[in-house]
Amino acid sequence: MLTRKQHELLIFIDKHLRNTGFSPSFEEMKEALNLKSKSGIHRLITALEERGFLKRRAHRARALEVLRLPDNLAPRAAGAASAPAAAAPPAFAPNVIRGNFAQNLPGVARTANDAAAVHLPLYGRIAAGLPIEALRDGGESVEVPAAMLGNGEHYALEVAGDSMEGAGILDGDTVIIRRGEMADNGAIVVALVDENEVTLKRLRRRGNSIALEAANPRYETRIFGPDRVKVQGRLIGLVRRYN
Repeated sequence: MLTRKQHELLIFIDKHLRNTGFSPSFEEMKEALNLKSKSGIHRLITALEERGFLKRRAHRARALEVLRLPDNLAPRAAGAASAPAAAAPPAFAPNVIRGNFAQNLPGVARTANDAAAVHLPLYGRIAAGLPIEALRDGGESVEVPAAMLGNGEHYALEVAGDSMEGAGILDGDTVIIRRGEMADNGAIVVALVDENEVTLKRLRRRGNSIALEAANPRYETRIFGPDRVKVQGRLIGLVRRYN
């Protein structure tokens, strides 16, 4: 018998795996269950492991596998692909209103199917580990769903490194950035450090200082004075290719 929170977490993880192909972050799980700390998520995951519902894959970040679901849902064999619960209600099918999302977006080249996708300039590789200068090669572009974009100017960068893997950003991913100099505390941003280093990190304001946090415990948080860091954009999406 699972507690209500254990049941909610297991269903959330299973749904996230089926929708995205990878397990949710601890921050996403904490917010989904309306918990105040990640320690509660750790305890719930441990309890689900002990009861044989979950398995952690060794040496991999954010690697959770749902071994089985509660008895009132469809059974699931270890390692098998997730399937919708047999007794569950039909999956939500939203009504889609098609619109010209790409219209009037600065810096965006429209495709033939402009209601479905747009091309963004791909500036180059950005270090999600050690900062490097972003390459600004305007000759390359990446196609992304138009619905991913809102107002403003956008561009894409290829991630190099593993320091943001705890936030689901892996080496080789393409991140979609909304250009701007402002970002909320806790947002993942493209930050320019000392006018010559560009890095992708989580932004934290601490008094008169700015902290750039990695999402991998192997990397230290870097602290700077406010005049040393300039925000060049905020992460709004991610594109991943599977070979």
